[in-house]
Amino acid sequence: MSETEPQSTDILLPGASVTVFSKDEDTLKSAETLKEDWRYSRVDVACHEGDVDAAIEYYRSAGTSPELIIIQTEDVGDSFIEKLGELSEFCDENTSAIIIGPVNDVYLYRQLIEMGVSDYLVKPIKPDVMSEVVAKTLINKLGVSGSVLIAFLGAKGGVGTSSLAQLGAWAATEKLGQKTIILDAAGGASSLGVGLGFDPATSLSELARTVESNNEETFNRILHHASEKLTAIAGGSDANLDASITAEQFESILDALMVKFPVVIVDLSEAEATLKRRVISRAKQTILVTTPTITSLRLSRSLIKEISEVRGGDKDSISLVVNMQNLSKVNEVSSSDIEDALEFSVSAHIPFLPSVFLKNESETKGILSDKEGVSMIEAQINPLISKFLSANDEINENSGKNSGIIGGFLTKFTSK
Repeated sequence: MSETEPQSTDILLPGASVTVFSKDEDTLKSAETLKEDWRYSRVDVACHEGDVDAAIEYYRSAGTSPELIIIQTEDVGDSFIEKLGELSEFCDENTSAIIIGPVNDVYLYRQLIEMGVSDYLVKPIKPDVMSEVVAKTLINKLGVSGSVLIAFLGAKGGVGTSSLAQLGAWAATEKLGQKTIILDAAGGASSLGVGLGFDPATSLSELARTVESNNEETFNRILHHASEKLTAIAGGSDANLDASITAEQFESILDALMVKFPVVIVDLSEAEATLKRRVISRAKQTILVTTPTITSLRLSRSLIKEISEVRGGDKDSISLVVNMQNLSKVNEVSSSDIEDALEFSVSAHIPFLPSVFLKNESETKGILSDKEGVSMIEAQINPLISKFLSANDEINENSGKNSGIIGGFLTKFTSK
C-alpha cells in the first residue's frame, strides 16, 4: 500500500482527467467511487474495460491523453514493458501512469522506475487506496505536495483573525524555522502592510494577472521580505468598492505560491464568500477564530457545519481558537460551556492582552521581543501551528515536480 499521508491529500483536487483501463470488476468499481469523493469534484474520471492493448488503440487515435492513466495488467513480463513503451508514443509528455499488477516484483519495480511510472499497486485495490494514490499523484503533478496551506477565518469581524494569522506566520518562521508566505485575501481592506511594515504595491487582480503571465520578475517585486524566512504579498491597493477577483483567479495565485513556499498562510477574515469557500476546500487546516461571546459562538457553530460540508463531512481539518479570553469574565461563556454548546473541542485559548495586540497593529514583529507576547506565542500559537507542520517532515523549499510516463519517477512500490 502506498505510504500516502492522508492529511496531505485531504484537499479539493485540481481540475484533471484520469482514465482507468482494467478487466477486473472490483478495480473498476473502486475507480468509479472516485466520482463520489468530494475531493474529485473537478476531476474527470473515465473507466474502460481493457488492458494496455486497449489503451494503445484508444490513444493511437485520441490525439491527446489525460493527466493520469491507470492500467491494470496480469502480464508483467517483457511484452508488457514493451507495450507500455509503445503506449508512451501516443501520450502527451506530461501524462503520468499508475500500473496495477498481480505480484510484488522487485525487477518489475526497477523497470517501471526507468520508464517514469508514478506508482505501482498490487491487486486487489480497495477504494480508499485508489483514492489516496490517485490524489497523491495529481497533487505531485501540481507541485504542491510538500506545501502546507493554512487558512485563518473569523467567526465574525473584530475577533482578531488578522492578528492571529500574522502571529501564526511569525511562529512558523521564527519559532519553527519554516519558510513561509502570508497573503491577505481582503484586497483593499487588508491590514497586513501595517503590521509588517510595507506600503501596498499591488492588488489581487494585478497579482492574478502577474501569475497568469508567468512574469517572474514582476512577481518577485511585489513580495515583501519581512525576515529571512517570512514573506508577504504586498497587496492592499485594491479599491474597496470594486469587485474582487474570482475564486479561480485566487486559486491560481495559491498554486503559484505553493510551488515556491513550504508554508502558505491565508487571512480570510475580510475575503469574499467565494474566495473563502475555495481556500477552505484546499487548506490542510482552517483555523476558525472566535471570542467567548454568545454571538460569536453561535456563528462559529454555523461555520463549523458549513466548513465540514465543504470538505465532505470532515471536521478534523478545523481548529477552533477562542481569542480575547477573560475580556469580561462576567459576560463571557466559560471554556467548558463553549465545548459543550458547540460539541467541538477548542484547540487554543488566547488571553485578552490589549497591550500586546495593540502593538501588533503597528508592528507585528514587535511582539516577538515583548515578554508577555512571547509567552503567549510559545504557549498557544506555536503548538497550534506546529501540529500542522509536524506531519509534513518532508517539506522542502521547492517541491515542484513533473512525473510523466517517460522521464518521471516511481514514488513508491505498492502492495495491498
